[in-house]
Amino acid sequence: MHGTAKGLIAAALLAFPLRASDFNGARSLEDTRHAVAFGPRPPGSAALRSLRASVEGQLRALHFRVSEDVFIARTPDGPVEMRNIIATLPGTSGRTLVVSGHYDTKKQPGFVGANDGGSSTGFLLELARAVAARHWSSDIVLVWFDGEEAYGKWSDTDSVYGSRHLAERWSHDGTLARVRALINVDMIGDRNLDIVKETNSSPELLQTVWKIAYESGYGRYFTNSEDAIDDDHMPFRERGVNAIDLIDFDYGSSNSWWHTSADTIDKLSAHSFQVVGDVVMRTLETLD
Repeated sequence: MHGTAKGLIAAALLAFPLRASDFNGARSLEDTRHAVAFGPRPPGSAALRSLRASVEGQLRALHFRVSEDVFIARTPDGPVEMRNIIATLPGTSGRTLVVSGHYDTKKQPGFVGANDGGSSTGFLLELARAVAARHWSSDIVLVWFDGEEAYGKWSDTDSVYGSRHLAERWSHDGTLARVRALINVDMIGDRNLDIVKETNSSPELLQTVWKIAYESGYGRYFTNSEDAIDDDHMPFRERGVNAIDLIDFDYGSSNSWWHTSADTIDKLSAHSFQVVGDVVMRTLETLD
């Protein structure tokens, strides 16, 4: 980022109004509860199709332009049809701000993924309501990625199927050139919230988000612990996009609830959704 751009962001932060963000953490938790009620939701499943129909219906009621990015993923289990949900609220500037997360769950018997897959689904739905209540100069694009989870051992070819596909598509059709920032959220509902500084993320965007979190009174939830995590932001980072991954990768003692049947809705809290929702909304306002 050029020095001038950094100066503009710094000036925006100094003048940033700490008003209500319109994001409702309790509603976001209820959206997550609704998603989890469909049961396990691996790609191609009837449960995921039902969830997708529910999400898209709510987005259309909010007057988003809704489309699906449909593709066939080559997985260790064979070809699987996957569908990213893309919801666009058009702006006027020609710039684009993206917030993303995944809505699938790992293909694992009994795994309902309340935090891992559910929280990002519910978060994005409430964020859709919040951004729809404002006027934006940038296009606001919300993406629910399919196929984030690996079928076997995580690898470059067995993981983040949906984000890999969309990053390539947007690279070819010119969309990436208009993306000013992409914020990916994953596992952000944990009632003991501690967002890690994910070091594969854009340093400039990390600095902006952490500054907003501290100025909003949420500093204790955005930690100084650093970790490099491979997630849905990486296909975009690899193409030079200003992208960040907001993730709490400390879920249960020594991350013991991750990818287990213990990942249930009782482990989440409305307050955690509120914290992340307020920070994401204020980041969008700063970047717009």
